[in-house]
Order: sequence, then structure tokens, then C-alpha cells
Amino acid sequence: MRGDVAQKRRYSIEKGVPARQETPGTGARIPAARLALPRMTGGSVHSALANEIGLGIGRGDYPPGTILPTEAEWSAMLGASRSAVREAVKMLTAKNLLSSRPRIGSWVEPRERWNLLDPDVLNWYASSPNRETFLKTVQEFRHIIEPEAAALAAMRRSDEEMQAISRACAEMGMSRTLSERTAADTRFHMAILRAAGNELLLPLGALIDSALEGLFTFVTREVNNLRHAQDLHEEIEKNIRLQRPAAARKSVLRLLANTDNVIATQRRMPEET
Repeated sequence: MRGDVAQKRRYSIEKGVPARQETPGTGARIPAARLALPRMTGGSVHSALANEIGLGIGRGDYPPGTILPTEAEWSAMLGASRSAVREAVKMLTAKNLLSSRPRIGSWVEPRERWNLLDPDVLNWYASSPNRETFLKTVQEFRHIIEPEAAALAAMRRSDEEMQAISRACAEMGMSRTLSERTAADTRFHMAILRAAGNELLLPLGALIDSALEGLFTFVTREVNNLRHAQDLHEEIEKNIRLQRPAAARKSVLRLLANTDNVIATQRRMPEET
């Protein structure tokens, strides 16, 4: 028996697979008793299970290198079939959150291997307790994409696309709740990406769509002067409507700088209190 364990451990090291150790986060195997997922039934069990495990990975409940429970353990714990568990693991493996090998099981991959172009993965990543890192990542991505997209939209937008941009901007100003404003804010930025007229922006738009809701919820909650934020959005809308690409680019940069400042202010607050 000891020879078998030693052989498996050597196999793990030689193949680059996490060995089953005792310290979580260093290839440890999480015992089923420590997991607290809801019991699920119905045809979408595997999707619900994949979502719960994905959220746990995003939150850091299962650090990279963690070896997860076996199919049998998941099945007993959740009252789900082993086939549903197997499909959930396949879903997470396809998104590069997990890898697996026979006789070893499934383990959590390093974050740099995750498919962050996948909306589910991005949402799970956003659940990380290290919100500052996530917000900074989203903002850097926006700085790369949105100013030039707005300039292109100012040059290329159709009347119908302009109506969508203007309508979303107006709905932001008329919103009565945080959720309404966040939804309108996301529609505004997505409409600009579509109006840019570049097909390669469309898949990036789906990525931004997934990321913006969490960011805008945070920023809108923290911004005291919503009128100022609304003015910045209306400036972008005006410059695109008047087909002024350079001005549209600058107005987006001003909006992003304002968001950067909100995030930085929130980051400093724990140190000042």
C-alpha cells in the first residue's frame, strides 16, 4: 500500500500534477465534509453544480492546486448522479478552471490559465474577495478598448445605433434604482461598442458586458455626485452624436479617470479610518 501511494506521488510530481498534501492551496484534497453546496435536482443539475464550484473557485475557497472531491463524494454530498457531476467537471475543464487525470482526480488550475473570455468564468472571477484587483483589471481593459471604440462610433454610427446610445444615456439619468442605473450604464457602453463597426469588438463586447455590471454597481454605489457622472456620459453621447471622434475619445478618457478615482478613493479608505 505504501508503495502504491509513493508511486502515485511520484507520478504527480513527474507529470506536473498536484500531489495530495495536507495543506490547502498546495495540492491539498478538500474533504467533502468541508463543502456546503445546496442539494439540487432537475435537468440542469450539472450546470448548477458547475456554477457553485466555479463560484467557490473564484472566491478562493478552492485555491489553485486544490484536488477536489471525487465523483462519488460529490454525488453523495449533493444527492446528484455521478453523470451530472461528471458533466459539471467537464464544463469547468473546458473553461480551463480544472484539469484532471485518472486515479488522481480533478484539481484547480492557476488563474492565468482560466478562460476569462468566458462570461461565466469572468463572473466567478469577479466574486473574488480581492475586489481591488478585479476592478483594476476591468479598468485597464476599458482604457485599452473604449476610447478608440468611441472615436470609431463617432465616425461610423448609424442613426439607429445613435438612438440606442442616446436612449441608454437618457435612461441612466431617469433611473430610480441602482439596478436600473447599472443596467442602463451597461447598455450605453455596449451600444457604443456596436456602433464602432468593428466585428472583432463584438466578442470583446460580450466580455465587457459581463464585467461592467459588477464594476458599475460598485462605482454607482460609491459615487456621491451622480449628476457629475451623468454629465460625463452625456458628454460622450453628445460628441458621438455630433460625429467628433477626437472629442469622443477625450470624453471617454475623462469618464474612465473619474472611475479610476472612485476606485482609488475606496482603496484608501481602510487605511484612513
